[in-house]
Amino acid sequence: MMTNPTISLIERRVSANLFDASHNLADAEIEELVRLATRAPTAYNMQNWRFIAVRTAEAKARLRALAWNQPKVEDAAVTFIICGVIPDAETLPERLQPSVDAGYMPADMLSAWREAAGAQYADPQTARDEAVRSATLGAATLIYAAEALGFASGPMVGFEAEGVARAFGLGANEMPVLLVAVGRAASGNWPQKPRRPLAEVLEIL
Repeated sequence: MMTNPTISLIERRVSANLFDASHNLADAEIEELVRLATRAPTAYNMQNWRFIAVRTAEAKARLRALAWNQPKVEDAAVTFIICGVIPDAETLPERLQPSVDAGYMPADMLSAWREAAGAQYADPQTARDEAVRSATLGAATLIYAAEALGFASGPMVGFEAEGVARAFGLGANEMPVLLVAVGRAASGNWPQKPRRPLAEVLEIL
């Protein structure tokens, strides 16, 4: 029986801690990773995320100092700062217009969606939650895109969020949600760690 390549990718992916520090990624490779990452879903197709590719030695050193001095920040070819952006309903008409132009959406849905999103995200906590969700979905898709392209990845939540926001010029409506190191794996990484039994995490009703 032939194994599905997508399932194989999911089952073999590891969170790498050890990277080949001599490996580099070209601009085109970084762009392709982010192009694929932005295929992830967002509410209302708002696409409220931003990806900062930290690649130079100076920028990596600055980020490592804010990320609990984790070596993989510098050893990986690039470490992405995945930023969530507070939803702004006023951006929806522009972001949805290509769907109208392609015939997927009727034009009169634009104002309806803008009104709905404006009401939904009027609550600051709800808006922040949506920014975190969008960034997390983008980061997850980036991780699997990296695996599919033959690169290792390592997501990180160990960093000073406020320090990263200041050091890398994030806007007042942006927050750093995850760091994702991407590059060529060095030897010594653990295999994928065992998961909890389904009986502990799944309820079928």
